[in-house]
Amino acid sequence: MKKILYLSAIQLFFCFGISAQTDTSPTISPDSLKVKDTTRIKDTTQVRKVVHTNPDTTLIQKPYIIQISKRPLDKEWKLDPSARIDWQILWHHPYFGFNAVPVILRSEKKIFEGKELLFYSILLLILFYALLRNAFPKYFNDLFRLFFRTTMKQRQIREQLMQTPFPSILLNIFFVLSAGLYLSFLIVHYKLNPLDNFWLLFFYCVIGLSGIYLVKFLGLKVIGWVFNLKAAADSYLFVVFIINKMAGLLLLPFLVLLAFTSGNLNMVGLTLSYIVLGGLLAYRFILTYTVVRNQVRVKPFQFFLYLCAFEIAPLLLVYKLLLIYFRIST
Repeated sequence: MKKILYLSAIQLFFCFGISAQTDTSPTISPDSLKVKDTTRIKDTTQVRKVVHTNPDTTLIQKPYIIQISKRPLDKEWKLDPSARIDWQILWHHPYFGFNAVPVILRSEKKIFEGKELLFYSILLLILFYALLRNAFPKYFNDLFRLFFRTTMKQRQIREQLMQTPFPSILLNIFFVLSAGLYLSFLIVHYKLNPLDNFWLLFFYCVIGLSGIYLVKFLGLKVIGWVFNLKAAADSYLFVVFIINKMAGLLLLPFLVLLAFTSGNLNMVGLTLSYIVLGGLLAYRFILTYTVVRNQVRVKPFQFFLYLCAFEIAPLLLVYKLLLIYFRIST
């Protein structure tokens, strides 16, 4: 009991002793800690206000914005009730020209317009040649061997070629198509086209070439039968059609140049085609004269008269008749 009383007395002593002590530390005024915040900037942005009145006279106040660009800023703009509000906000944006005229960037890449049909036609012609090359590889090998090497096995290769008439007919068709397209390009280039339609001109050129060589083939067959010179006529026709097949193949790259080039490159392609065709014609005349002379006694002057009468004159006659026909029809 006494211990409890002693503990209570000690506790009371310490409580009163501590509370009686006075704070001798310097006092700090609570208002002196407050410092004026000078980093704040007055918010000058005004809230957009919409005045709900008559829709025709509705005005939208734009917020006050510091002008950075040279574009003038309107203080207010009229609301168009016929257009969407989000579009109008974009149209009147101060920094992005949503309502400005679009900038058109033009490329220097050449775009050939109106030659799509010509492109696909030449592509089909190339595909036709590729199919023939893959379908009849032996015929093409013999054809190139006979064309570039006319020595020991010429007669044997010739017999092998004559035994396969189907690829020969297909290559003759290929020659007529490529040569007809080449003639069409020449007529258009020299502005001799009597027609406005290029493909109708191409059709007439193909028909004309087919008619010329068909008449030549039948005429030489008849002459060889009448004068008992069938072997010489067959040899002559064989050489003519061999050269025609090679001409059809060699004209293929020049068709691409003449179709899709212009200026100096077009003239270079045209000049090279003249050289190639002229060389083929000269080579054909030499071969035919050699073949015919081995079987028939023919002098060079007589052979020259034959060339003028059966090679050059029919072409000029057909061209003259076509000009007269087109003049009468127009």
